[in-house]
Amino acid sequence: MNAAEELFEKLQQGNVIGLQGKSDACFGDFPIDFEKNRDYIVGNILEEWLGKWMDSRGIPNIHNERQESPDFWLNPDDLESDWLEVKSFTKSPNFDVAAFRSFLNLVIEKPWKLHSKILLIEYSMEKGVVTIEKMWLKNLWEICSSSERWPVKVQCKSGVINNIRPALWYAQNTKFPAFKCLEHFISALDETTYAYHDTRATIAERWLSNLIDSYKRHYGKELVIPRWTDIKGEYII
Repeated sequence: MNAAEELFEKLQQGNVIGLQGKSDACFGDFPIDFEKNRDYIVGNILEEWLGKWMDSRGIPNIHNERQESPDFWLNPDDLESDWLEVKSFTKSPNFDVAAFRSFLNLVIEKPWKLHSKILLIEYSMEKGVVTIEKMWLKNLWEICSSSERWPVKVQCKSGVINNIRPALWYAQNTKFPAFKCLEHFISALDETTYAYHDTRATIAERWLSNLIDSYKRHYGKELVIPRWTDIKGEYII
């Protein structure tokens, strides 16, 4: 059991489902409506709460307060392992998994990012009261899927890909199931670099080989990545 799995087990034992907190506030004489920026504000509140919850129970961690990966290092003695990302949402996942181009570069520079664990928190909010409804712990690739247009589901506006978007990992029946393993996720990413005009013209030709080289240097293991055409039938139903 790794550090993230141990944390998740302790969260479950700690009966945090149903935990509530108020998110209303005043600035001067005026009440502030958190509903207008709910996802951003509540996400930060839950992330700060998690850090304090871990500290209060003596769980080793470093909270990264910068706007970059990871949200937490769960092994303060090895910052190249045990990365934890925290994603929160209400009703349905509407967060960004990662910025597309930045992610492609980051996993070559820091291949351990591929093994990040994701703590997913579903919450409800009514009259300023935030309630934790559900939690999941997933691997990075387990919250990603394909889509009608792209091998990896992305947000694309005016022909420009901005972010990788989440799968419906909890759905029993979905047209686009989450990826089953890291290698399949990487295959879909590679195919997306060729499908997208910007990356096709710049990095597609060498991206996968560079990633394989970087991963092998760090882990001493060579990734074996299948062709997308051989596996796409598993992910576009």
